[in-house]
Formats: sequence, structure tokens, C-alpha cells
Amino acid sequence: MGINKIVLAYSGGLDTSVILKWLKETYKCKVVAFCADLGQGEELAEVAAKGRATGADEVFIEDLKEEFVRDFIFPMFRGNALYEGAYLLGTSIARPLIAKAQVKVARRTGADAVSHGATGKGNDQVRFELTYQALAPDLTIIAPWREWQMESRSDLVAYAKAHGIPVPVTQEKPYSSDRNLLHLSFEGGILEDPWAEPPADMFVLTRSPEAAPDQPCYVEIDFEAGDLVAVDGERFSPANLLARLNELGGEHGIGRVDLVENRYVGLKSRGVYETPGGTILRVAHQAVESITLDREVMHLRDSLIPRYAELIYYGYWYAPERYALQSLIDESQKPVTGTARLKLYKGNVTVVGRKAPRSLYRPDLATFEAGTGYQQADATGFIRLNALRLKIKAQLEGK
Repeated sequence: MGINKIVLAYSGGLDTSVILKWLKETYKCKVVAFCADLGQGEELAEVAAKGRATGADEVFIEDLKEEFVRDFIFPMFRGNALYEGAYLLGTSIARPLIAKAQVKVARRTGADAVSHGATGKGNDQVRFELTYQALAPDLTIIAPWREWQMESRSDLVAYAKAHGIPVPVTQEKPYSSDRNLLHLSFEGGILEDPWAEPPADMFVLTRSPEAAPDQPCYVEIDFEAGDLVAVDGERFSPANLLARLNELGGEHGIGRVDLVENRYVGLKSRGVYETPGGTILRVAHQAVESITLDREVMHLRDSLIPRYAELIYYGYWYAPERYALQSLIDESQKPVTGTARLKLYKGNVTVVGRKAPRSLYRPDLATFEAGTGYQQADATGFIRLNALRLKIKAQLEGK
């Protein structure tokens, strides 16, 4: 195919380690291993050395944590995006940034091709490749899982052992995981049985609710124009704010989700997720919205959120329809400035207070005590007009 250099989205895990070696053998060209630091923590410690040992001609590791939270997570959370009522899109929102940064590395190094480790059954192949084509349609895309003869991760394990590549997947922990600042996901192996309870020692970011502290923790979370700006009055960078919420949520057993979701390709997949900080953030954001957003604006925005979440899940972050929806969401968030007070206790997040400098909540109007400015008798005509069509229908039916 005349490929001279390939930039591979590399994590150091089983799949991309095998792919790195396979690309070298198959395409006989230089391969650049690119790894985006999105908050994997200690997982990145040996990535560069492992990449070189596996055959990479160059290795790039870029710290993208602040950009990830500021330009991807925060915009998504302004819309309270939730896929199929449960998934906070931790993997989905990371892929467009990884692919964008990968394209930049391709330009910098003079590469003419990009590659990824996504299988032909999953969502990530779509997310990576839609981004490549939206940002760099001239680059050749290489998807090894759709090219080689290996059909399973067992085949990859055998290939890795034959080529002296360390295998991170073991019989004791046969599932795969994906970690960033927003979440940690698990799938495959023993989790492919949707009846099997996840093993207790699998979780990393969160305590079990049973082992969480017996005393609740109260936390105050500040927002400006829909974005998180402070935790308990302390302002940090976006990434550090989310990291703080992760610590609080993890300590109190918050954010574990076990679900069977519908992949874009049509298959159902069982995934287990830990999203401690994101779970807190979403509840707090909705609490501040409840006293700052106009009813009709909120209802219109909420009616579009399933579609918005679907676009992110499917990989259309750089599509014009996502930009259009984002503009509406961002416009709706201008008045969302205020503070939510939450109680964290054994896996639960409870709103116990909310305030805002420009709150739409009016105690003098909402009170059950005597108030001013609202004439209760006005409701009579309001009800009659809204009931008119129901009254006519009843009359026609002879009721």
C-alpha cells in the first residue's frame, strides 16, 4: 500500500502491544507509538519503555488531562449526557481527543497512516475512524482487527508469548479495562456472563458501599455558566477538580454501574464502570440547574439529551449535528451559576441544598403560607382552558 510511517494509538495493553509488533512485520515501515495521558495514573509508568521494547521507532506520551476535562468532559456534562439511562460515557468521550492528538502526531512526524486497537465488534473503531476522517481524510486508516487472521484475545495471547511480549491479561483477571480521569471500565472475560456478579477485588477507584465510612460526608460544589469551578470553596484546575471528586466518591462507594448496553454495531455488551467523580458532578449540576434554568429551556434541552448522548456514544463528536446541539446546550447554561450541597453516604449522592445568586426559586410565591404576587383564583381560568379539549371529547362520547 506504500505506507511509510504509521502512528498507532498505543496503551501498552495486550491488543496494542500485539498490534505494534504486527504492524512492523506486516507493513515493513516505521511505527510511532502514541499514548494520551488522560489520567491512567500508574498504568503509564512503563508505557514508553514497553513501546520501544516491542519495536516502536518513536514513542510519544502527551499529558492531555486538562484539555480532556475542560474541552470534552465539561461540555458533555453541561448537557447531563447519559447513554441508555445509566452510562456516563467515560470511554466514549475520550476517543475523539485521543484520535485528534494522534492526528497531530502524524502531522508532526510526517506519517501517512494511523492505526488503532479497536475490534471489529465494538464502538471504538467507529469513534476513532470518524475522527480521523473528520480531521485528516488524507491519512490511511489501518484497523488490524479487521485485517489479520487472529479472531480472539486467546490468539493474541499466543502471538504475544511467541514474540516475547508481556501479557497483562491473566487467568485470575481475564477482563480488559480502560481508565481515564472520568471513569474506569471493565469488560470481557468473566464479565461476559451477564448473570455473574463482578468480583469484589476487580474494582479500583471505589470502595464497596458496605466498606464505605459509617458517617456521611457533606460537600459543596460551585458552578459558573454550567461548569464546575470549586469544591468546598477551593478552586483548582478542571482536571484537579475532577480528581478531587473522584477521591470523595471513591471513598464513599459512589459511581459503580453494571449494565448491558447496545453497541452501535448492533450487539449487546455487558460493561461494569466506576465513575465516582462524574456521578457526583452530574447530580450537583442538575441541582443548580433546578433553580436557575427556565422551565421551557430545561424541557427543550432535556428532550434532546438522548440524541446528544447517542452522538457521543457513536463517535460523532466532530459532526455538525453535535456542534449544533452543543451550541444550544451552551446557550442554556449561561444562567447556571450557583452551589449544590450534597451528602455522600455508602454509594448514594443526595442533594441537601442548592443556592444561586440569580435563583428563579421564589419562596414568597412558592410558600403555602400567605404570600404576595400570586392570585390563587387565577388558576381557575387556567385549568378551564387546559381542560377544554378534554371536556369536548367527553361530551362527544356522551359521558
